[in-house]
Amino acid sequence: MGIPFDEAPDRPDHINDILNGLDRYNPETTGVFQDYVSQQCEDRTYDCYANLALLKLYQFNPHLTRDETITNVLVKALTVFPSPDFSLCLHLLPPYILTPLANATSNPAAGDAPLSEAVQKLNTLNNLLASAAYSQFWSTLDSDDLYADLTADISGFDELMRVRIAVTVSQAVREVEKGVLEGWLNQGGAEFEKFVREVCGWEILGKVVKVPSNKENKAEGTVIRENVKFDREFFMGLGLENGLEC
Repeated sequence: MGIPFDEAPDRPDHINDILNGLDRYNPETTGVFQDYVSQQCEDRTYDCYANLALLKLYQFNPHLTRDETITNVLVKALTVFPSPDFSLCLHLLPPYILTPLANATSNPAAGDAPLSEAVQKLNTLNNLLASAAYSQFWSTLDSDDLYADLTADISGFDELMRVRIAVTVSQAVREVEKGVLEGWLNQGGAEFEKFVREVCGWEILGKVVKVPSNKENKAEGTVIRENVKFDREFFMGLGLENGLEC
C-alpha cells in the first residue's frame, strides 16, 4: 500500500503541526515552508503536500512570493514523475505565469518575464517525460543554460531523474536495446553499466539489457466470465417464451 498523499516519511514535526492546524493559512508560516523547500532540495527528500500548501499561501499573499522557491518546487515535482504532482503545482500558479507574454506557439519565448519563461521551460520538460521522450528530455535539458540554473539547487537532480526513468522503463518492458537505454538515461560506458547493474539490478547481455519480471511488465492473460440471468416473464412479454425452451 502506498503512502497517503498528505503524508511524507521525512516530514519534520513542526511542519506536520502547521499542516494539521490553522497556521497553514497564516502568512507568517511562509518563511518556514520556504526553508523546508530548501531542505528538500538539499537532502533529496520530497513533500508534495507541504509544497502545495506553500503555493496556496502564495495565492493568498502574492507579495510574499519567491520565484526561486516556485521553480524549486516544480523541479522537485519533476523528480517524482509520472505522478501528477507537477500538474497540481501548476494549477496553483497565477494564469499570467502560465501564458507566454510573447506570441510563442511551442517553445517559450526569450522575451517572456523570468518566472513565466522558467515555468514554461519546466513544463516543456514535464511534457517530454509524460510522452516518454527521454532522450529528447536530456537533449532539451542540455540545450539552454537556464535549465542548468533552474536545477542547480536540487541535489542529485540527474541521478534522481535516471532512477525515475528506470522505474518507468521497468514497468513497461522486459528487455531493451543497450543503445536505446543509454539514450534514455543519458549515460554510457562504465557509468552506464554500473548504474544498470548496481542501481537497477538489471542484466546486460551483449547489446541487450534484460529487465527482471515484475507485476507491471509481466504479460498475463485475463479471463472474464459473466453470468447473465434472463427473467422468464420478460421474454414472455415479448412473445419469445418458445425460444427459451429450445
